[in-house]
Amino acid sequence: QVALQAPDHPALQALFRELEFTELQRAFTPVTSRGSLRMVVIDREEEVDGAARELLASDSVAIAVAFCGGGPADVEIYGLAFCKEPDVVLCLLPGPTIGSYLECLRPVLAGEKPSKIGHDLKCVMAALAKEGIVLGGLSFDTRVASYLLNPTRSDHSLAALALEQLGVVGPAVGSGAKVEGDRLEEAMRRVAEEAHLAWQLKNVLLPRLEQSGLLPLFQTIEMPLIEVLASMEEVGFRVDTDQLGELGKELEIQLGQVESRIFVLAGERFNINSPKQLADVLFQRLKLQPLKRTKTGYSTNVEVLQRLAMTHELPAEVLNYRSLAKLKSTYVDVLIKLADRVSGRIHTSFNQTVTATGRLSSSEPNLQNIPVRSEVGLRIRQAFIASKGHWLLSADYSQIELRILAHLSQDQALIAAFTAGADVHRSTAAEIFGVQPAEVTAEMRRRAKVINFGIIYGMSPFGLASELDIPQEEAALYIERYFQTYRGVKAFIDRTVQEAREIGFVSTLWGRRRAIPELKSSDQVVRQLGERLAVNTPIQGSAADLIKVAMIAIFRR
Repeated sequence: QVALQAPDHPALQALFRELEFTELQRAFTPVTSRGSLRMVVIDREEEVDGAARELLASDSVAIAVAFCGGGPADVEIYGLAFCKEPDVVLCLLPGPTIGSYLECLRPVLAGEKPSKIGHDLKCVMAALAKEGIVLGGLSFDTRVASYLLNPTRSDHSLAALALEQLGVVGPAVGSGAKVEGDRLEEAMRRVAEEAHLAWQLKNVLLPRLEQSGLLPLFQTIEMPLIEVLASMEEVGFRVDTDQLGELGKELEIQLGQVESRIFVLAGERFNINSPKQLADVLFQRLKLQPLKRTKTGYSTNVEVLQRLAMTHELPAEVLNYRSLAKLKSTYVDVLIKLADRVSGRIHTSFNQTVTATGRLSSSEPNLQNIPVRSEVGLRIRQAFIASKGHWLLSADYSQIELRILAHLSQDQALIAAFTAGADVHRSTAAEIFGVQPAEVTAEMRRRAKVINFGIIYGMSPFGLASELDIPQEEAALYIERYFQTYRGVKAFIDRTVQEAREIGFVSTLWGRRRAIPELKSSDQVVRQLGERLAVNTPIQGSAADLIKVAMIAIFRR
Protein backbone atom coordinates (compact mmCIF):
# COMPACT_ATOMS: atom_id res chain seq x y z
CA GLN A 1 0.00 0.00 0.00
CA VAL A 2 1.11 3.56 -0.78
CA ALA A 3 0.15 6.31 1.65
CA LEU A 4 -1.73 9.18 0.04
CA GLN A 5 0.27 12.36 0.48
CA ALA A 6 -0.95 15.93 0.54
CA PRO A 7 -0.44 17.76 -2.77
CA ASP A 8 2.36 20.28 -3.28
CA HIS A 9 0.03 23.29 -3.26
CA PRO A 10 2.53 25.92 -4.56
CA ALA A 11 3.55 23.70 -7.48
CA LEU A 12 -0.07 22.79 -8.15
CA GLN A 13 -1.14 26.43 -8.17
CA ALA A 14 1.73 27.35 -10.51
CA LEU A 15 0.68 24.60 -12.91
CA PHE A 16 -2.99 25.62 -12.81
CA ARG A 17 -2.03 29.25 -13.49
CA GLU A 18 0.17 28.27 -16.43
CA LEU A 19 -2.58 26.12 -17.97
CA GLU A 20 -5.30 28.68 -17.05
CA PHE A 21 -7.31 26.02 -15.17
CA THR A 22 -9.21 28.65 -13.19
CA GLU A 23 -11.85 26.37 -11.71
CA LEU A 24 -9.26 23.85 -10.47
CA GLN A 25 -7.15 26.69 -9.11
CA ARG A 26 -10.17 27.99 -7.20
CA ALA A 27 -11.08 24.50 -5.95
CA PHE A 28 -7.60 23.90 -4.52
CA THR A 29 -7.27 27.36 -2.97
CA PRO A 30 -8.41 27.80 0.64
CA VAL A 31 -10.74 30.72 1.32
CA THR A 32 -8.76 33.50 2.95
CA SER A 33 -9.35 34.13 6.60
CA ARG A 34 -11.43 37.23 6.97
CA GLY A 35 -10.16 37.67 10.49
CA SER A 36 -6.87 39.08 9.16
CA LEU A 37 -8.65 42.12 7.72
CA ARG A 38 -9.52 44.80 10.28
CA MET A 39 -12.50 46.98 9.40
CA VAL A 40 -12.70 50.42 11.03
CA VAL A 41 -16.39 51.30 10.67
CA ILE A 42 -17.55 54.93 10.73
CA ASP A 43 -21.30 55.32 10.94
CA ARG A 44 -21.64 58.66 12.78
CA GLU A 45 -21.44 62.05 11.11
CA GLU A 46 -19.09 63.53 13.69
CA GLU A 47 -16.44 60.91 12.84
CA VAL A 48 -16.33 61.70 9.12
CA ASP A 49 -14.22 64.88 9.42
CA GLY A 50 -11.48 62.97 11.23
CA ALA A 51 -11.58 60.21 8.63
CA ALA A 52 -11.32 62.78 5.83
CA ARG A 53 -8.25 64.39 7.46
CA GLU A 54 -6.64 60.98 7.92
CA LEU A 55 -7.20 60.07 4.26
CA LEU A 56 -5.96 63.46 2.99
CA ALA A 57 -2.68 62.86 4.79
CA SER A 58 -2.10 59.67 2.78
CA ASP A 59 -0.21 59.57 -0.51
CA SER A 60 -2.46 56.90 -2.02
CA VAL A 61 -5.62 55.02 -1.10
CA ALA A 62 -7.56 52.11 -2.59
CA ILE A 63 -11.26 52.83 -2.92
CA ALA A 64 -14.34 50.66 -3.40
CA VAL A 65 -17.98 51.72 -3.45
CA ALA A 66 -21.05 49.76 -2.35
CA PHE A 67 -23.95 50.74 -4.57
CA CYS A 68 -27.20 49.38 -5.86
CA GLY A 69 -29.12 49.92 -9.07
CA GLY A 70 -29.40 48.29 -12.46
CA GLY A 71 -28.33 51.20 -14.63
CA PRO A 72 -26.65 54.64 -14.72
CA ALA A 73 -29.90 56.45 -13.95
CA ASP A 74 -30.73 54.68 -10.68
CA VAL A 75 -27.35 54.15 -8.97
CA GLU A 76 -27.47 54.66 -5.21
CA ILE A 77 -24.39 54.56 -2.94
CA TYR A 78 -24.83 52.93 0.45
CA GLY A 79 -21.21 52.52 1.56
CA LEU A 80 -17.56 53.40 0.90
CA ALA A 81 -14.36 51.56 1.73
CA PHE A 82 -10.80 52.96 1.81
CA CYS A 83 -7.56 51.01 2.22
CA LYS A 84 -4.31 52.93 2.80
CA GLU A 85 -2.27 50.32 4.64
CA PRO A 86 -2.05 46.52 4.76
CA ASP A 87 -4.90 44.63 6.46
CA VAL A 88 -6.79 47.78 7.58
CA VAL A 89 -9.83 49.20 5.77
CA LEU A 90 -11.80 52.32 6.69
CA CYS A 91 -15.52 51.74 6.03
CA LEU A 92 -18.15 54.48 5.89
CA LEU A 93 -21.85 53.71 6.08
CA PRO A 94 -23.53 56.92 4.91
CA GLY A 95 -27.13 55.77 5.40
CA PRO A 96 -29.75 58.52 5.07
CA THR A 97 -27.19 61.32 5.48
CA ILE A 98 -25.16 60.38 2.39
CA GLY A 99 -25.13 63.99 1.13
CA SER A 100 -23.35 65.40 4.18
CA TYR A 101 -20.98 62.41 4.38
CA LEU A 102 -19.87 62.79 0.76
CA GLU A 103 -19.54 66.56 1.11
CA CYS A 104 -17.06 66.05 3.96
CA LEU A 105 -15.20 63.54 1.79
CA ARG A 106 -15.28 65.70 -1.36
CA PRO A 107 -11.66 66.97 -0.90
CA VAL A 108 -10.51 63.35 -0.58
CA LEU A 109 -12.54 62.02 -3.52
CA ALA A 110 -12.16 64.93 -5.96
CA GLY A 111 -8.58 65.91 -5.17
CA GLU A 112 -5.42 64.70 -6.88
CA LYS A 113 -4.16 63.64 -3.45
CA PRO A 114 -4.46 61.00 -2.22
CA SER A 115 -4.00 59.18 -5.53
CA LYS A 116 -6.69 56.55 -6.11
CA ILE A 117 -6.26 52.81 -6.57
CA GLY A 118 -9.17 50.55 -7.43
CA HIS A 119 -10.59 47.77 -9.53
CA ASP A 120 -12.71 49.19 -12.39
CA LEU A 121 -12.41 52.85 -11.35
CA LYS A 122 -14.75 53.85 -14.20
CA CYS A 123 -17.55 52.11 -12.33
CA VAL A 124 -16.58 53.95 -9.11
CA MET A 125 -16.58 57.26 -11.04
CA ALA A 126 -20.08 56.53 -12.40
CA ALA A 127 -21.47 55.88 -8.92
CA LEU A 128 -19.92 59.05 -7.44
CA ALA A 129 -21.00 61.15 -10.45
CA LYS A 130 -24.64 60.55 -9.46
CA GLU A 131 -23.80 62.42 -6.24
CA GLY A 132 -22.13 65.29 -8.11
CA ILE A 133 -18.56 64.21 -7.37
CA VAL A 134 -15.87 63.74 -10.03
CA LEU A 135 -13.32 61.26 -8.71
CA GLY A 136 -9.85 62.81 -9.10
CA GLY A 137 -6.29 61.57 -8.86
CA LEU A 138 -6.82 58.28 -10.68
CA SER A 139 -3.57 56.42 -10.26
CA PHE A 140 -3.89 52.65 -10.62
CA ASP A 141 -6.75 50.52 -11.96
CA THR A 142 -6.00 46.84 -11.36
CA ARG A 143 -8.47 45.75 -14.06
CA VAL A 144 -6.73 47.87 -16.70
CA ALA A 145 -3.30 46.71 -15.52
CA SER A 146 -4.35 43.08 -15.85
CA TYR A 147 -5.70 43.77 -19.33
CA LEU A 148 -2.44 45.33 -20.52
CA LEU A 149 -0.43 42.40 -19.15
CA ASN A 150 -2.69 39.79 -20.76
CA PRO A 151 -5.03 41.33 -23.38
CA THR A 152 -6.26 37.97 -24.70
CA ARG A 153 -7.57 36.92 -21.29
CA SER A 154 -11.37 36.96 -21.09
CA ASP A 155 -11.77 37.38 -17.32
CA HIS A 156 -10.22 40.41 -15.61
CA SER A 157 -12.58 40.32 -12.63
CA LEU A 158 -11.28 41.04 -9.14
CA ALA A 159 -11.98 37.46 -8.05
CA ALA A 160 -9.98 36.06 -10.99
CA LEU A 161 -7.05 38.41 -10.33
CA ALA A 162 -7.04 37.68 -6.60
CA LEU A 163 -6.88 33.98 -7.37
CA GLU A 164 -4.20 34.28 -10.05
CA GLN A 165 -1.94 36.92 -8.54
CA LEU A 166 -2.45 36.51 -4.78
CA GLY A 167 -3.57 32.89 -4.54
CA VAL A 168 -6.68 33.80 -2.55
CA VAL A 169 -10.40 33.37 -3.17
CA GLY A 170 -11.74 36.90 -3.35
CA PRO A 171 -15.31 38.09 -2.79
CA ALA A 172 -17.98 38.22 -5.46
CA VAL A 173 -18.51 41.95 -5.98
CA GLY A 174 -20.88 44.06 -7.99
CA SER A 175 -24.02 46.14 -7.75
CA GLY A 176 -27.50 44.86 -7.12
CA ALA A 177 -30.36 45.41 -4.73
CA LYS A 178 -29.71 47.62 -1.72
CA VAL A 179 -28.98 45.67 1.45
CA GLU A 180 -29.84 46.66 5.00
CA GLY A 181 -29.81 45.25 8.52
CA ASP A 182 -27.79 42.10 9.10
CA ARG A 183 -26.91 41.78 5.42
CA LEU A 184 -25.38 45.28 5.36
CA GLU A 185 -22.42 44.15 7.47
CA GLU A 186 -21.76 41.24 5.10
CA ALA A 187 -22.05 43.52 2.07
CA MET A 188 -19.63 46.03 3.57
CA ARG A 189 -17.24 43.23 4.42
CA ARG A 190 -17.17 42.33 0.70
CA VAL A 191 -16.56 45.95 -0.31
CA ALA A 192 -13.80 46.27 2.31
CA GLU A 193 -12.14 43.17 0.86
CA GLU A 194 -12.47 44.67 -2.62
CA ALA A 195 -10.53 47.78 -1.53
CA HIS A 196 -7.96 45.65 0.31
CA LEU A 197 -7.41 43.35 -2.68
CA ALA A 198 -6.99 46.33 -5.01
CA TRP A 199 -4.31 47.68 -2.63
CA GLN A 200 -2.50 44.34 -2.61
CA LEU A 201 -2.81 43.80 -6.38
CA LYS A 202 -1.23 47.14 -7.19
CA ASN A 203 1.92 46.02 -5.37
CA VAL A 204 2.03 42.89 -7.55
CA LEU A 205 0.97 44.32 -10.92
CA LEU A 206 3.02 47.56 -10.88
CA PRO A 207 6.42 45.79 -11.03
CA ARG A 208 5.11 43.54 -13.82
CA LEU A 209 4.07 46.60 -15.86
CA GLU A 210 7.52 48.09 -15.35
CA GLN A 211 9.30 44.87 -16.35
CA SER A 212 7.18 44.54 -19.50
CA GLY A 213 7.78 48.14 -20.57
CA LEU A 214 4.03 48.80 -20.34
CA LEU A 215 4.08 51.43 -17.60
CA PRO A 216 4.30 54.48 -19.96
CA LEU A 217 1.30 53.20 -21.97
CA PHE A 218 -0.58 52.54 -18.72
CA GLN A 219 0.15 55.97 -17.24
CA THR A 220 -0.12 58.20 -20.32
CA ILE A 221 -3.00 56.57 -22.24
CA GLU A 222 -5.00 53.91 -20.40
CA MET A 223 -5.36 55.59 -17.00
CA PRO A 224 -6.26 59.08 -18.39
CA LEU A 225 -8.74 57.38 -20.73
CA ILE A 226 -10.82 56.14 -17.78
CA GLU A 227 -12.05 59.66 -17.02
CA VAL A 228 -12.82 60.26 -20.71
CA LEU A 229 -14.92 57.10 -21.00
CA ALA A 230 -16.69 57.73 -17.69
CA SER A 231 -17.65 61.20 -18.91
CA MET A 232 -18.88 59.82 -22.26
CA GLU A 233 -21.04 57.24 -20.50
CA GLU A 234 -22.45 59.81 -18.08
CA VAL A 235 -23.37 62.30 -20.83
CA GLY A 236 -24.82 59.66 -23.14
CA PHE A 237 -26.14 60.14 -26.66
CA ARG A 238 -29.49 61.75 -27.32
CA VAL A 239 -31.90 59.91 -29.64
CA ASP A 240 -35.19 61.01 -31.17
CA THR A 241 -37.44 58.22 -29.85
CA ASP A 242 -40.48 59.59 -31.72
CA GLN A 243 -38.59 59.26 -35.00
CA LEU A 244 -37.49 55.74 -34.09
CA GLY A 245 -41.07 54.86 -33.13
CA GLU A 246 -42.35 55.95 -36.54
CA LEU A 247 -39.59 53.98 -38.24
CA GLY A 248 -40.52 50.92 -36.19
CA LYS A 249 -44.14 51.14 -37.39
CA GLU A 250 -43.01 51.47 -41.02
CA LEU A 251 -40.74 48.44 -40.66
CA GLU A 252 -43.63 46.45 -39.17
CA ILE A 253 -45.73 47.23 -42.26
CA GLN A 254 -42.85 46.41 -44.63
CA LEU A 255 -42.21 43.10 -42.86
CA GLY A 256 -45.88 42.19 -43.27
CA GLN A 257 -45.73 42.99 -47.00
CA VAL A 258 -42.52 41.00 -47.54
CA GLU A 259 -43.97 38.11 -45.54
CA SER A 260 -47.06 38.04 -47.79
CA ARG A 261 -44.90 38.00 -50.93
CA ILE A 262 -42.84 35.11 -49.51
CA PHE A 263 -45.97 33.07 -48.80
CA VAL A 264 -47.32 33.72 -52.31
CA LEU A 265 -44.01 32.66 -53.90
CA ALA A 266 -43.83 29.58 -51.64
CA GLY A 267 -47.44 28.63 -52.24
CA GLU A 268 -47.98 28.10 -48.50
CA ARG A 269 -47.52 29.73 -45.11
CA PHE A 270 -44.53 28.69 -42.99
CA ASN A 271 -42.21 30.00 -40.26
CA ILE A 272 -39.70 32.14 -42.17
CA ASN A 273 -37.40 32.18 -39.12
CA SER A 274 -37.18 28.37 -39.05
CA PRO A 275 -34.16 27.13 -41.09
CA LYS A 276 -35.74 23.66 -41.35
CA GLN A 277 -39.09 24.90 -42.66
CA LEU A 278 -37.36 27.31 -45.05
CA ALA A 279 -35.13 24.47 -46.34
CA ASP A 280 -38.21 22.29 -46.93
CA VAL A 281 -39.83 25.08 -48.99
CA LEU A 282 -36.67 25.83 -51.01
CA PHE A 283 -35.42 22.31 -51.67
CA GLN A 284 -38.52 20.09 -51.41
CA ARG A 285 -41.39 22.24 -52.65
CA LEU A 286 -39.55 24.58 -55.08
CA LYS A 287 -36.92 21.97 -56.04
CA LEU A 288 -34.02 24.45 -55.87
CA GLN A 289 -30.51 22.98 -55.88
CA PRO A 290 -29.07 22.59 -52.33
CA LEU A 291 -25.59 24.09 -52.03
CA LYS A 292 -24.35 23.17 -48.56
CA ARG A 293 -25.21 20.59 -45.90
CA THR A 294 -25.11 21.08 -42.12
CA LYS A 295 -25.43 18.55 -39.30
CA THR A 296 -29.22 19.08 -39.25
CA GLY A 297 -29.94 19.39 -42.97
CA TYR A 298 -29.41 21.77 -45.86
CA SER A 299 -27.97 25.22 -45.12
CA THR A 300 -30.03 28.39 -45.64
CA ASN A 301 -27.35 30.89 -44.57
CA VAL A 302 -26.76 34.26 -46.25
CA GLU A 303 -24.20 32.94 -48.73
CA VAL A 304 -26.53 30.14 -49.87
CA LEU A 305 -29.54 32.45 -50.20
CA GLN A 306 -27.52 35.02 -52.18
CA ARG A 307 -26.54 32.37 -54.73
CA LEU A 308 -30.06 30.92 -54.89
CA ALA A 309 -31.46 34.42 -55.41
CA MET A 310 -29.86 34.40 -58.88
CA THR A 311 -32.28 31.66 -59.94
CA HIS A 312 -35.44 32.35 -57.87
CA GLU A 313 -37.20 35.36 -56.33
CA LEU A 314 -38.09 33.77 -52.98
CA PRO A 315 -34.53 33.58 -51.52
CA ALA A 316 -34.06 37.29 -52.31
CA GLU A 317 -37.27 38.12 -50.42
CA VAL A 318 -36.13 36.01 -47.45
CA LEU A 319 -32.88 37.98 -47.36
CA ASN A 320 -34.88 41.22 -47.45
CA TYR A 321 -37.11 39.93 -44.62
CA ARG A 322 -34.11 38.97 -42.47
CA SER A 323 -32.46 42.35 -43.04
CA LEU A 324 -35.59 44.32 -42.08
CA ALA A 325 -36.28 42.09 -39.06
CA LYS A 326 -32.70 42.51 -37.79
CA LEU A 327 -32.80 46.28 -38.20
CA LYS A 328 -36.05 46.47 -36.26
CA SER A 329 -35.24 44.05 -33.43
CA THR A 330 -31.52 44.76 -32.99
CA TYR A 331 -31.55 48.53 -33.42
CA VAL A 332 -34.94 50.30 -33.52
CA ASP A 333 -36.67 48.36 -30.71
CA VAL A 334 -33.53 48.19 -28.53
CA LEU A 335 -32.67 51.90 -28.86
CA ILE A 336 -36.21 52.92 -27.89
CA LYS A 337 -36.13 50.55 -24.92
CA LEU A 338 -32.73 51.73 -23.65
CA ALA A 339 -33.33 55.47 -24.06
CA ASP A 340 -33.81 57.29 -20.73
CA ARG A 341 -37.48 58.29 -20.45
CA VAL A 342 -36.67 61.75 -19.08
CA SER A 343 -33.57 62.83 -21.01
CA GLY A 344 -34.07 60.73 -24.14
CA ARG A 345 -30.39 59.74 -23.87
CA ILE A 346 -28.77 56.35 -24.29
CA HIS A 347 -25.97 55.53 -21.85
CA THR A 348 -23.86 52.82 -23.45
CA SER A 349 -20.88 51.15 -21.79
CA PHE A 350 -17.47 51.71 -23.39
CA ASN A 351 -15.32 48.67 -22.71
CA GLN A 352 -11.62 49.36 -22.22
CA THR A 353 -10.51 45.84 -21.32
CA VAL A 354 -12.07 43.56 -23.94
CA THR A 355 -10.37 43.53 -27.36
CA ALA A 356 -6.93 41.97 -27.76
CA THR A 357 -5.70 44.75 -30.08
CA GLY A 358 -6.46 47.65 -27.71
CA ARG A 359 -9.53 48.93 -29.54
CA LEU A 360 -12.53 50.08 -27.53
CA SER A 361 -15.82 48.23 -27.74
CA SER A 362 -19.33 49.34 -26.88
CA SER A 363 -22.20 47.38 -25.34
CA GLU A 364 -25.78 47.78 -24.12
CA PRO A 365 -26.22 48.95 -26.82
CA ASN A 366 -23.31 48.65 -29.24
CA LEU A 367 -23.09 52.19 -30.61
CA GLN A 368 -20.10 51.28 -32.80
CA ASN A 369 -22.24 49.04 -34.98
CA ILE A 370 -25.14 51.28 -36.03
CA PRO A 371 -25.82 50.42 -39.71
CA VAL A 372 -25.19 52.93 -42.49
CA ARG A 373 -25.24 51.12 -45.83
CA SER A 374 -29.05 50.96 -46.31
CA GLU A 375 -31.80 53.57 -46.36
CA VAL A 376 -33.21 52.20 -43.09
CA GLY A 377 -29.71 52.22 -41.57
CA LEU A 378 -29.27 55.88 -42.48
CA ARG A 379 -32.62 56.73 -40.88
CA ILE A 380 -31.54 54.96 -37.67
CA ARG A 381 -28.36 57.07 -37.63
CA GLN A 382 -30.40 60.23 -38.23
CA ALA A 383 -32.25 59.52 -34.99
CA PHE A 384 -29.05 60.33 -33.07
CA ILE A 385 -29.33 64.07 -32.51
CA ALA A 386 -27.62 66.93 -30.69
CA SER A 387 -29.26 68.80 -27.83
CA LYS A 388 -30.76 72.18 -28.61
CA GLY A 389 -28.01 74.74 -29.24
CA HIS A 390 -25.38 72.05 -29.80
CA TRP A 391 -23.78 70.34 -32.81
CA LEU A 392 -22.54 66.84 -33.48
CA LEU A 393 -18.94 66.70 -34.70
CA SER A 394 -17.68 63.67 -36.61
CA ALA A 395 -13.88 63.37 -36.67
CA ASP A 396 -11.66 60.58 -37.93
CA TYR A 397 -8.21 59.95 -39.35
CA SER A 398 -7.90 59.38 -43.10
CA GLN A 399 -6.88 55.78 -43.96
CA ILE A 400 -5.10 55.57 -40.61
CA GLU A 401 -4.25 51.87 -40.75
CA LEU A 402 -2.65 52.15 -44.19
CA ARG A 403 -0.65 55.18 -43.03
CA ILE A 404 0.59 53.20 -40.01
CA LEU A 405 1.50 50.33 -42.36
CA ALA A 406 3.53 52.83 -44.42
CA HIS A 407 5.29 54.04 -41.25
CA LEU A 408 6.03 50.58 -39.86
CA SER A 409 7.18 49.13 -43.18
CA GLN A 410 8.94 52.29 -44.39
CA ASP A 411 7.85 51.24 -47.89
CA GLN A 412 8.98 54.08 -50.15
CA ALA A 413 6.21 53.64 -52.75
CA LEU A 414 3.49 53.74 -50.08
CA ILE A 415 5.09 56.70 -48.30
CA ALA A 416 5.44 58.56 -51.63
CA ALA A 417 1.73 58.05 -52.38
CA PHE A 418 0.66 59.46 -49.01
CA THR A 419 3.20 62.30 -49.14
CA ALA A 420 1.93 63.34 -52.57
CA GLY A 421 -1.66 63.29 -51.33
CA ALA A 422 -2.53 60.65 -53.91
CA ASP A 423 -5.51 58.30 -53.75
CA VAL A 424 -3.67 55.24 -52.41
CA HIS A 425 -6.30 52.79 -53.67
CA ARG A 426 -6.07 54.30 -57.16
CA SER A 427 -2.26 54.16 -57.01
CA THR A 428 -2.38 50.50 -55.99
CA ALA A 429 -4.89 49.73 -58.76
CA ALA A 430 -2.67 51.39 -61.37
CA GLU A 431 0.31 49.26 -60.33
CA ILE A 432 -1.58 45.97 -60.04
CA PHE A 433 -3.52 46.32 -63.29
CA GLY A 434 -0.70 47.97 -65.23
CA VAL A 435 -2.54 51.14 -66.25
CA GLN A 436 -2.10 54.87 -65.72
CA PRO A 437 -3.88 56.32 -62.62
CA ALA A 438 -6.26 58.23 -64.90
CA GLU A 439 -7.29 54.97 -66.56
CA VAL A 440 -8.26 53.22 -63.30
CA THR A 441 -11.94 52.31 -63.34
CA ALA A 442 -14.25 52.27 -60.32
CA GLU A 443 -14.15 48.44 -60.29
CA MET A 444 -10.33 48.43 -60.41
CA ARG A 445 -10.19 50.84 -57.49
CA ARG A 446 -12.70 48.73 -55.51
CA ARG A 447 -10.57 45.64 -56.00
CA ALA A 448 -7.39 47.51 -55.04
CA LYS A 449 -9.09 48.75 -51.87
CA VAL A 450 -9.99 45.18 -50.90
CA ILE A 451 -6.37 44.14 -51.55
CA ASN A 452 -4.90 47.07 -49.57
CA PHE A 453 -6.96 46.26 -46.46
CA GLY A 454 -6.75 42.52 -47.09
CA ILE A 455 -2.95 42.69 -46.79
CA ILE A 456 -3.34 44.29 -43.33
CA TYR A 457 -5.60 41.45 -42.23
CA GLY A 458 -3.38 38.76 -43.75
CA MET A 459 -5.82 37.80 -46.48
CA SER A 460 -4.83 34.68 -48.47
CA PRO A 461 -5.41 34.15 -52.20
CA PHE A 462 -8.41 31.99 -51.22
CA GLY A 463 -9.86 34.76 -49.04
CA LEU A 464 -9.27 37.43 -51.70
CA ALA A 465 -10.84 35.20 -54.36
CA SER A 466 -13.94 34.77 -52.19
CA GLU A 467 -14.13 38.49 -51.43
CA LEU A 468 -13.82 39.59 -55.07
CA ASP A 469 -15.61 36.55 -56.55
CA ILE A 470 -12.68 35.77 -58.86
CA PRO A 471 -10.58 32.62 -59.51
CA GLN A 472 -7.97 31.86 -56.85
CA GLU A 473 -5.16 31.98 -59.45
CA GLU A 474 -6.16 35.54 -60.38
CA ALA A 475 -6.25 36.52 -56.68
CA ALA A 476 -2.77 35.06 -56.16
CA LEU A 477 -1.51 37.10 -59.13
CA TYR A 478 -2.93 40.32 -57.63
CA ILE A 479 -1.21 39.66 -54.30
CA GLU A 480 2.08 38.86 -56.06
CA ARG A 481 1.89 42.14 -58.03
CA TYR A 482 1.05 44.04 -54.83
CA PHE A 483 4.20 42.77 -53.12
CA GLN A 484 6.28 43.54 -56.22
CA THR A 485 5.05 47.13 -56.00
CA TYR A 486 5.31 47.45 -52.21
CA ARG A 487 8.42 45.41 -51.43
CA GLY A 488 8.85 47.15 -48.08
CA VAL A 489 5.46 45.86 -46.97
CA LYS A 490 6.43 42.27 -47.82
CA ALA A 491 9.69 42.68 -45.89
CA PHE A 492 7.78 44.12 -42.91
CA ILE A 493 5.34 41.19 -42.87
CA ASP A 494 8.12 38.59 -43.04
CA ARG A 495 10.19 40.40 -40.40
CA THR A 496 7.24 40.85 -38.02
CA VAL A 497 6.17 37.19 -38.21
CA GLN A 498 9.74 35.99 -37.67
CA GLU A 499 10.29 38.28 -34.66
CA ALA A 500 6.97 37.20 -33.16
CA ARG A 501 8.03 33.54 -33.48
CA GLU A 502 11.29 34.29 -31.69
CA ILE A 503 10.05 36.48 -28.80
CA GLY A 504 6.43 35.29 -28.59
CA PHE A 505 4.66 38.64 -28.92
CA VAL A 506 4.16 41.74 -31.08
CA SER A 507 3.99 45.41 -30.02
CA THR A 508 2.29 48.60 -31.15
CA LEU A 509 4.03 51.95 -31.62
CA TRP A 510 3.13 52.79 -28.00
CA GLY A 511 4.48 49.50 -26.62
CA ARG A 512 1.17 47.64 -26.22
CA ARG A 513 1.90 43.91 -26.32
CA ARG A 514 -0.01 40.88 -27.52
CA ALA A 515 1.26 37.33 -27.14
CA ILE A 516 0.91 35.16 -30.26
CA PRO A 517 1.11 31.55 -28.98
CA GLU A 518 -0.64 30.39 -32.18
CA LEU A 519 2.71 30.67 -34.01
CA LYS A 520 4.03 27.70 -31.98
CA SER A 521 1.05 25.46 -32.82
CA SER A 522 1.53 22.13 -34.60
CA ASP A 523 -1.70 22.85 -36.53
CA GLN A 524 -0.99 24.69 -39.79
CA VAL A 525 -4.37 26.47 -39.76
CA VAL A 526 -3.69 27.80 -36.25
CA ARG A 527 -0.16 28.88 -37.25
CA GLN A 528 -1.54 30.78 -40.25
CA LEU A 529 -4.00 32.51 -37.91
CA GLY A 530 -1.02 33.46 -35.71
CA GLU A 531 0.77 34.97 -38.73
CA ARG A 532 -2.28 37.11 -39.54
CA LEU A 533 -2.56 38.25 -35.91
CA ALA A 534 1.16 39.07 -35.77
CA VAL A 535 0.86 41.40 -38.77
CA ASN A 536 -2.53 42.94 -38.00
CA THR A 537 -2.09 43.63 -34.29
CA PRO A 538 0.75 46.23 -34.52
CA ILE A 539 -1.22 48.09 -37.22
CA GLN A 540 -4.72 47.94 -35.72
CA GLY A 541 -3.37 48.32 -32.19
CA SER A 542 -1.31 51.40 -33.07
CA ALA A 543 -4.38 52.95 -34.72
CA ALA A 544 -6.38 52.26 -31.55
CA ASP A 545 -3.66 53.85 -29.40
CA LEU A 546 -3.57 56.94 -31.62
CA ILE A 547 -7.35 57.36 -31.41
CA LYS A 548 -7.11 57.14 -27.61
CA VAL A 549 -4.39 59.80 -27.56
CA ALA A 550 -6.68 62.04 -29.62
CA MET A 551 -9.68 61.35 -27.35
CA ILE A 552 -7.68 62.36 -24.27
CA ALA A 553 -6.39 65.52 -25.96
CA ILE A 554 -9.89 66.54 -27.10
CA PHE A 555 -11.33 65.85 -23.65
CA ARG A 556 -8.67 68.02 -21.99
CA ARG A 557 -9.14 70.80 -24.57
